[in-house]
Amino acid sequence: MNEWKDVTNIVKKGGVVITPTDTLYGILGSALNKKTVERIYKVRGRDKDKPCIVLISSYKYLDKFKVVLKKDQKQFLDSVWPGKVSVILPAKSAKWKYLHRGKASIAFRMIGPRNKNLFNLINKVGPLVAPSANPQGQKPALNRREARKYFGKQIDAYICGGTRNSPPSTLIELKDGKWVVLRQGAVKI
Repeated sequence: MNEWKDVTNIVKKGGVVITPTDTLYGILGSALNKKTVERIYKVRGRDKDKPCIVLISSYKYLDKFKVVLKKDQKQFLDSVWPGKVSVILPAKSAKWKYLHRGKASIAFRMIGPRNKNLFNLINKVGPLVAPSANPQGQKPALNRREARKYFGKQIDAYICGGTRNSPPSTLIELKDGKWVVLRQGAVKI
C-alpha cells in the first residue's frame, strides 16, 4: 500500500502519524527520536510523567533498551507475545529517560506479522511510541475521521483502517517475581 510507504518515510524523518494498531488508533513516532517523542507528548497533552508504550516486532529490539530477560520471563512473554499485552520491563539507562520518564522501566508490546502493515513499519523504522489517538482525558478516536477532528494538521499523516473499537492492551508488570495486571484490557490474564 502506498499510504504505508509514505508513513514509513515520514516516521524515518522524525514525523508523527496516526494509524490503526492491533488495538486502537495510535499516535506513532520513532521511540529512538527524542524530539519526536516530545512532540507526541505536546500534541496529545500527555502527562509529562506518564511513559508511553513502545511497540516492537521482535525480541531483538529489547537489546537496544538493555532489557535482559530471565528464562522464565521469556517463557511467559512467549505465551502472550505477539499480542495485545503490554509488559513493563526494566530499562534503567539514562539514555532512555525521555521514554521511561524517570521510572527506569518501559512498557513494550510486540506486534506480530498478523498486523502486517504495522509489523512491516516497525521492521523498517524501529520501535515506535504509540499512545492512543486522543488528547489525554478524551475518548480514543475510533477511526481516522475522529482522529483528524482531535488533531487536524498537527499530525503529518493519517492512515484509515476502518473502525477500531477494541479495549486497550492489557498492561502487566513483574513485581516481586510475580506478574501483576495493572490494567485489564483486550487479553484476560
